[in-house]
Amino acid sequence: MTMDLRLVIFDVDGTLVDSQADILASMTAAFGAIGLDVPERQTVLGIVGLSLDRAIRALAPDVDDASISTAVEAYKTEYQRLRATGGTQKSSPLYDGIRDVLDTLHGQPEVLLGVATGKSRRGLVSLMDGHQMGHLFVTQQCADDHPSKPHPSMVMTALAETGVAPEQAVMIGDTSFDMDMAKAAGVAALGVTWGYHSPASLSAADRIAARVQDLPELVHAIWSDRT
Repeated sequence: MTMDLRLVIFDVDGTLVDSQADILASMTAAFGAIGLDVPERQTVLGIVGLSLDRAIRALAPDVDDASISTAVEAYKTEYQRLRATGGTQKSSPLYDGIRDVLDTLHGQPEVLLGVATGKSRRGLVSLMDGHQMGHLFVTQQCADDHPSKPHPSMVMTALAETGVAPEQAVMIGDTSFDMDMAKAAGVAALGVTWGYHSPASLSAADRIAARVQDLPELVHAIWSDRT
């Protein structure tokens, strides 16, 4: 009997890696470039997961398109500088236990792994190379190729690329954008509490993980719930 393939799609920032220090520093540079004070830390972290232009527009809704473009470029320049200076391991460290979880899931023959992120392709490739984990993910969706989360395009493309049915897929993320994207694509949503949105904002999740090491068990529990 042929084994049904299953797909686990991970968000990146706030789920696999903790990049908040560089995000906050880069956003400070972005707002400085257009002569505005950067919003408070929690406000900035609340938009992580959106595509960069949409994130900055959400933080500065009254500025014009030219200023948004200036801020985006300033953000990218500073983020790249910080990564080049500190290296990926310092700039965007993996959360404790994440690599073990990825290796565990990757080692299960019926399970495929993917990512869906608001990062640019350049930023995603740099991160994957820095952590030597690009080979783990058979589908990698990023902001360059899709509308911003919570639009379901990233998840739907991941399903199409892998041939996995929606009921056999799980989206794992730390934000309401991830949960809403999963629901819009018809896949299960697994929220994590160690990222940038509060647990209360993950109300659309099918299940919530408070510990990294619980992820494999919860993923399989979700599949059991849906069959």
